[in-house]
Amino acid sequence: MSATEIIEQFKALPASERAQVAKFVVENDDSWIPESFKQGMADAEAGRFVDLDTALNENIRIISARVASRRERRNYEEEGT
Repeated sequence: MSATEIIEQFKALPASERAQVAKFVVENDDSWIPESFKQGMADAEAGRFVDLDTALNENIRIISARVASRRERRNYEEEGT
C-alpha cells in the first residue's frame, strides 16, 4: 500500500479513528522529530542544561567582545592609512 493510499483512507476515517491513528503514529514513530531536539531532550533528562539567563548573558558577552574587536581593528586600519 502506498503513502497516497494510506492518506486517502485516513481522510475517509471518522474523526475519532483519525485521532487513534494520529496518536499511534506520534507514540510509535519519531522520524518526524529533528535529531537536535531529541538530543536536547536527552541532555535535559540527564540534567545537562543551562539556565536561559546564563546562556543569553554568555552570548551577549561573546557578541560584545566580537564587536569591540572589530571596532579596534577598524580603528587600527583607519589610523594606519
